[in-house]
Amino acid sequence: MFLITGAAGKTGLAIIRTLARRGMAVRGLVRRAEQGIQVQAAGANQVVYGDMAQAGVLAQAMVGVQTVYHICPNMHPDELEIGKQLIAAAQQHHLSHIVYHSVLHPQTPAMPHHWQKSQVEEKLFTAGIPYTILQPTAYMQNLLAGWPTIIEQGILANPYPVTTRLSLVDLQDVAEAAARVLTESGYFFATYELVGTEPLSQLALAETFSQVLNRPVTAQEIPLAQWQQNAAAHLSPYALDSLSKMFRYYAAYGLEGNPNSLHWLLTRPPTSLTSFITRAAAGA
Repeated sequence: MFLITGAAGKTGLAIIRTLARRGMAVRGLVRRAEQGIQVQAAGANQVVYGDMAQAGVLAQAMVGVQTVYHICPNMHPDELEIGKQLIAAAQQHHLSHIVYHSVLHPQTPAMPHHWQKSQVEEKLFTAGIPYTILQPTAYMQNLLAGWPTIIEQGILANPYPVTTRLSLVDLQDVAEAAARVLTESGYFFATYELVGTEPLSQLALAETFSQVLNRPVTAQEIPLAQWQQNAAAHLSPYALDSLSKMFRYYAAYGLEGNPNSLHWLLTRPPTSLTSFITRAAAGA
């Protein structure tokens, strides 16, 4: 039995679907009843409920489990403490494998949510349980948040310069890589960067959109203050601050990675940006 924490998010659902297609037994941990319906529809055999930040929830969820894939809720201010609780619960139940969903370049104090993941990784090194760490870069699916603006106005807008270079990855590739390390042997005590593309400027992204959609798409920088004003209504103060710091880091340094590790894990080239946009335009 595999336990997926944070099961109702887009990452958790994608991994559950991939494991279900392989015929694996999956239990999903979610907070609310409506999330449980989503997780079951994705293919989970069991659903358990609770806030993983609360004492005892993770330990309860691990009863009868051999392996856990841990996804902390996005931008959670207590990710390190949750990670400690996860490791303690895994030790209590003598789990055989922890797979931790981290992030590309977690060793970056300038991005607080990255830095918290780095500290959880460090705790795994001394936990006494076989672990695998996956470090995905930014998802191609994140581009879909701006899809209406791209389609209707021909603008790819972001709160960092159009020259900012980011490596991207298709979430479906991440889910396939996760399923491999969960169900196949040979991945203990390893850390894998999950990167699908070479570093691409926002100008290059806009050009790819233009080619695939057969219409002009222009990259545009929006002021960070404008983004903050628009986002404040639906983000916690910690998330707003963390994302603002991430965008400042992107503006200065980008987020650049190499696709070779993911190519090796998948035994095929990772999904290209062109293929992803083509799939998105077709509604797949």
